[in-house]
Amino acid sequence: MRMRNIQMLEGLMGRKLDPQQMELYRATDEVLHYIWDPIGVSDAPNARDEYSSYLPQVFKMLFGQNSEEKIVDYLVKIQTERMGLNANRENAKRVVEILY
Repeated sequence: MRMRNIQMLEGLMGRKLDPQQMELYRATDEVLHYIWDPIGVSDAPNARDEYSSYLPQVFKMLFGQNSEEKIVDYLVKIQTERMGLNANRENAKRVVEILY
C-alpha cells in the first residue's frame, strides 16, 4: 500500500486515520486484491498494487452515508467503464458484504 494513497484518503476524509482505521484500510486493500480481483491478478506478486487507485474511494464510501448497493454500483462501474470488463455484480456484492 502506497503512502500517496493514504495521504489522498486523509485528504478525502479531512483528517488523519487513527490506528484502527489504518487496520481497516489495510484489510479493505486485501479484500479488493484477493477477493474482488476482477482481472485475476491476485496470485501475481508484481501486481499487488493493481487496485490501489480505487482503495481510497471505496474506503471513504464505507465510512460515509453510502448504502451497500451504492458501493456495489461503484465496483461494477469500475469493472465496466474503467476496465472494460463485463459486470460481475455477484462478486461485487460478496465483496461489499465482507467489508460491511
